[in-house]
Amino acid sequence: MVLKTIQLNRKSGLDSRAINQLVQVTSQFESDIYLTYNGHKVNCKSIMGVLSLAIPNNAEISIETSGSDDREAMQKLIETIETLK
Repeated sequence: MVLKTIQLNRKSGLDSRAINQLVQVTSQFESDIYLTYNGHKVNCKSIMGVLSLAIPNNAEISIETSGSDDREAMQKLIETIETLK
């Protein structure tokens, strides 16, 4: 299991377009991937789950990956979040 906390620096927070990109990336991995914000933890492979978090700009989020490709999944997910448009 890999756990990392990062700060989201995206003017519009995690909007539906950004969430769609995240879900596409996370769906490529076998590992379980969870996103936690404000005490709520959701499956990062679920568009509705991530949307329900309503993550704003400058939010501190935690990412948890566990499974056979958890380190690779974490690295790719962080890269994706840092480059979201």
